[in-house]
Formats: sequence, structure tokens, C-alpha cells
Amino acid sequence: MAFENRYSKLDRALHQVAFNSYSFQVAVSTFEDRWFAKRLSTIDIKRPVFITALPRAGTTLLLEICAAMDEFASHSYRDMPFILTPMFWNYFSGKFQQEVPPQVRAHNDGMLVDVDSPEAFEEVVWKSFWEQQYKKGRIIPWKKADDPEFNSFLRNHMRKIIALRVNESDATHRYVSKNNLNIARVELLHRLFPDAIIVIPFRQPLQHAASLLRQHLNFIEIHSHDKFARDYMAAIGHYDFGENFRPIDFDGWLGSAQYTDPLTLPFWVEYWTAAYGYLLESANDCVHFISYERLCENPEQGLTRVADIIGIREHTAFLNQASRVRTPKPHLINTDDISSSLLNKMDVLYTDLVQASIN
Repeated sequence: MAFENRYSKLDRALHQVAFNSYSFQVAVSTFEDRWFAKRLSTIDIKRPVFITALPRAGTTLLLEICAAMDEFASHSYRDMPFILTPMFWNYFSGKFQQEVPPQVRAHNDGMLVDVDSPEAFEEVVWKSFWEQQYKKGRIIPWKKADDPEFNSFLRNHMRKIIALRVNESDATHRYVSKNNLNIARVELLHRLFPDAIIVIPFRQPLQHAASLLRQHLNFIEIHSHDKFARDYMAAIGHYDFGENFRPIDFDGWLGSAQYTDPLTLPFWVEYWTAAYGYLLESANDCVHFISYERLCENPEQGLTRVADIIGIREHTAFLNQASRVRTPKPHLINTDDISSSLLNKMDVLYTDLVQASIN
């Protein structure tokens, strides 16, 4: 949704209060745990699904398809802006929240969202405990990181999201999230949730890189004339594009990068190669790659494989959403400014990803 159309002055002020009170919200969450202890005690975190990738790979679509199923629970826009105390916020905000007709999201990619649309707000939890990972111009992957307090908080937070989305009599629901920055901590997620399913879509790299560049330029324009939009994206941990952009420094690739200007296509090709090379090399048995091009070519077959991998109970209802999968409009690509060595490395990696893909 366009920020200038969605948020009133009062909304913006409330969000700023929330953005500046994360530490306080973490403290208050302890009381929330106690207040709703009986309800939360009925919920166990089993086989959570984490959808992650570089942006523009189809993660939002996969989240929406999963979240449309009764068996899954995810964050939604209703959880904003007090993400870290979602049950308290739901209790108080329910008295005055208004229904808003669906609007095109800020990406201007044709996807419609409303207050009940699933969205990626999980990063607020990570930011509140791992400030040291978020450097000024880059984000450091979580490798051997560990924090028992965070581990407990995240698990309780997931329980709260499930509690808010499902009927009290059903404790069998599963948590599903879309969080692009989870590509920086796949190994940690596997340690925290050994039964988790991590789905990583990928696209043909030149098309993917061109889409990333387009969105980066789009959000630079948005941020240049709307400070609240910039603050909002930073506060919820969306460092993917625009003036807040912080690339993930996989294996220190930024220190030896051939291309350092994110306003150019070669940078995004190199970033794609660093990201998916790292993911393929560090993949474990809970990681499943999916080719977005193949999904678009044969949506029913692709969704069948996704349903099998993540253990969907209602296959028919899941596959009935195949019509939502559409081939993105191709970008015109000029590779003259990209070195042959990077293009070769990119091609080899893409071939390996296709071979590893579940579809």
C-alpha cells in the first residue's frame, strides 16, 4: 500500500511510539506470557515453515498460498505496530481497528493487501535481540550464534501468533513465516527447530537481479519524499531496498566484490551469486529449493511438490490456488557491463540450483 495513502498523522505517531519502544515491549511481553499462559500452554511449535530467499523470488506469493490454509498461522498487518506484544495489542486495538479495502502494496507490483494479509514482521523479534548483526552498511549472517533468552522469546512469540489466528479448541496449527533475512540464519533456524521446513525459491539470476534493481530504485524514490516510509521499513527490519539498504555479507563477499554500486545491474548479479552460493553450500536436510520459473510453467505440479514437502493436510484446497501463480513480465537485460567470470559463475550456480530444486 502506498504509505501516503494508508497512514494518517495519528497512525504515524502511534507507529513511531511503537518503533521507539522495542525494549519496553520485550519487557512487557513477560506479563503477556503470564496473562495468556493458559491459552499459550495448549500450543506447541511443530514443523514450522520458514519461506525465505532474496526478495522478488516469489516468497510473498508462497506465504499467501500457505496462509490461506486453515492449518497455518502467520503475522498479518493487524499485528502492527506493536509486534512484540501481539496479544495485548490485539485486545486493545480490536475496539477501534477499521476495515480497509485492499490496496496495491508499496512495491507497485500489482499484489493487493489489506489488514488481514500475511506479512513479514518477524524480523522485529530478531532485531530486538541481535543488534550486533546489523552493521551500518551490511548485515552479518548468524552462524554459531546462540541466545537462550531469544530462543525462548521467539518460540513464545510464534505461539502467540498461532493463538491469535486460530480457534481456541484447535492446538494443531503450524506457524508459517516469510522473512527474507532468514537466509542469513538458515543454520540457526535448523538448530532451533530441527523439524522445521525451510523453503527457498529462486529465479533465473539475470531476471531476478533486474527485478531487485527495479525495486531498489522504486524504494529510493519512495524514501526520498516520505521519511515515514523510510522509518517504517527500517523499524520492521526491511533492509532489502532503498535508502535503508543493507546487503547480507555472506562469507565476507562485500570486501572483495567486483561491483559495489547497487544502482547497477552487475551489483545485484554478484549479490545473487553470493547469496545463493552460500545457501546451496550450507543447505541442510530441512532446506528445500524451488525454481520459480518451473513453478510458473507448471503451477499444479510445483504446488504438489511444495505440499508434499511441508506436509499440507488439505492437498486439494492448496492446489486450487494454482491460478494465483503467474509468470512475471520479463526484463530486458544487457550484460555488457558484467564480467564473463561472474556470468560463468552465475550460470554454474543456477544449473546446480535447478538440479537441487524440488520441482
